[in-house]
Amino acid sequence: MKKINNKKKIILIIVIVIFALLVLGVEKVYSQIKLINSQKQELVQSIGDLNGKIQELKNIDQVKINEKLNEDIKTIEKNYQESVKIYERILDISNKGNILKIETSWAEIISLLSKNNYASASAAMQKLSLDIKKIEEQPTVAKIPENLPIKDTPPGSGQSKQIVKTDVGDFVVNIISANLNDTKLVVDTASNSDCKNDCPVLPLAEFAKRSGAIAAINGPYFCPATYPSCSDKKNSFDTLLMNKNKTYFNSDNNVYSINPVAIFSNSSRFVENGSSWGRDTSVDAVIMGRPLLVFNGEVKFFGNSDTKETSRGNRSFLGASDGTVYIGIVYSATVAETAKVLAKLGIKNAINLDSGGSSAFWSNGRYLAGPGRDLPFGILLVKR
Repeated sequence: MKKINNKKKIILIIVIVIFALLVLGVEKVYSQIKLINSQKQELVQSIGDLNGKIQELKNIDQVKINEKLNEDIKTIEKNYQESVKIYERILDISNKGNILKIETSWAEIISLLSKNNYASASAAMQKLSLDIKKIEEQPTVAKIPENLPIKDTPPGSGQSKQIVKTDVGDFVVNIISANLNDTKLVVDTASNSDCKNDCPVLPLAEFAKRSGAIAAINGPYFCPATYPSCSDKKNSFDTLLMNKNKTYFNSDNNVYSINPVAIFSNSSRFVENGSSWGRDTSVDAVIMGRPLLVFNGEVKFFGNSDTKETSRGNRSFLGASDGTVYIGIVYSATVAETAKVLAKLGIKNAINLDSGGSSAFWSNGRYLAGPGRDLPFGILLVKR
């Protein structure tokens, strides 16, 4: 009987010990769970605090400052670019009479920009741009002279000032024709090789006189030193050209050019894309200009969004029909209207040249138009 009781006690002790161990294990697991939950909450709180700090940094630190700075830079760049365009347009209308009101408005805009008043400056530039456009569209020739002949063909040779009637209006054209069998077309350059900035320039008459030319006209577009946008490339040009010394200019950056090219020797040849022309020096002249006005007798240019080409002014051109070359000016015309005029004259191929303040046309010792700006090059007609 005693043995049985002892056995029961032993079993009871074992049960108590096992229960105690279970209780201790559960408490330990529970404590670990509480610790994990506590750590999780602390982590969530830390993440929340970090997000708050990030938002705070975005609101008060360099991120927001940089965003505001970027907005300011964009505003300044936009106003600067627009002001430069307007100033260059003012330069191009300076030959159209008194523009004191335009220049006064421009000075007021500069004052607003200097005070960082961009909203008022922008509004003033929009108004000034419209005022300039009115002047740009004014005829360069006040009225068509009544005594000029009306002709839809160019002269067989020599110079003619005539009226050409087209479906877009009547235009005065001053044109010189020459036969390439006895007259050579060449280009004279002020620089002996490629020039990227501060390039030498000369008056068109000087190019003509030093080469013994009988006639001359300004060349393709270049970057005038007076233009703010040309401050790091003054008087330079970037199109392909071969001068009278057989030197090619800007060859490297015109390998893949899509601008048209006019080639002259005893006959003429025009190609639509400069990339298709090699570097042949057996010809007399190679001139890349833009846009192509007429090609194989068909009008090729009908206009674009460039205000300098859509406004009316004196438009210089270079054209040819097989063995005959033409140089001249269409007065008070857009570039697209010039293309129509030349097609009406029956000129087979023609490219646009620079215009505005760069327009210059010279013959037999005197200017027929211009003299305009000093130029980095001149297109010349000389006797063979």
